[in-house]
Amino acid sequence: MTVPPNASSPGPGWYPDPAGSGRLRWWNGTAWTGQLSAGQFQATPPQGLVAPRRRISDKTPVYNAYIWTIVALPLVSLILLMFWNPVFRLRTVGPRQIQTLDPASIFTAPYFILVATSFVLYGVSALLAYLDWDRLRKDGVVRPFHWAWVFLSLALYVIGRSVIVHEVAPRRGLAPLWAMIGVTLLTVVLTGLKMSALVATLANQAVTI
Repeated sequence: MTVPPNASSPGPGWYPDPAGSGRLRWWNGTAWTGQLSAGQFQATPPQGLVAPRRRISDKTPVYNAYIWTIVALPLVSLILLMFWNPVFRLRTVGPRQIQTLDPASIFTAPYFILVATSFVLYGVSALLAYLDWDRLRKDGVVRPFHWAWVFLSLALYVIGRSVIVHEVAPRRGLAPLWAMIGVTLLTVVLTGLKMSALVATLANQAVTI
């Protein structure tokens, strides 16, 4: 037998080396050993095909502090947004004495803290995604979702990561995805309420002037 059967714990035997040496490595039924076959084994899949990912043991952890921190990062910006309470100022412009919002009234210290924090969180999310990706590789996940996708979207990384982990660990791996959906819904609701309150405040100030 040269290919492990479709099971979470294949029996002892020689299988293609997951390290990519091109040789066969001895699987003792629970873990890979240091024994390699003398001959070469062509582990390269046919052109246009990708070798399937091997299932990991049920005892292998699929969650870590890195992925949970990634999921929770949007809450930091949300909390800062809740504490941002700008004092809107109106000014009169033009010969018709039109009341308009003074843009400078928005740019308060909390506003700049919120903007600076968003850049810091962007870099932190990239670091955490790399550490999570590296942890999955060390735990035996073949070709985990690449960490660089986090530069496009934090949610995109969580989705891709969850799908691949669920593929190699059935019935597990989707918890970060559901948590991200919950955080996203909470962010949308609270941000909407916050913006509504700010608009109402601005409208009240316009009426009293």
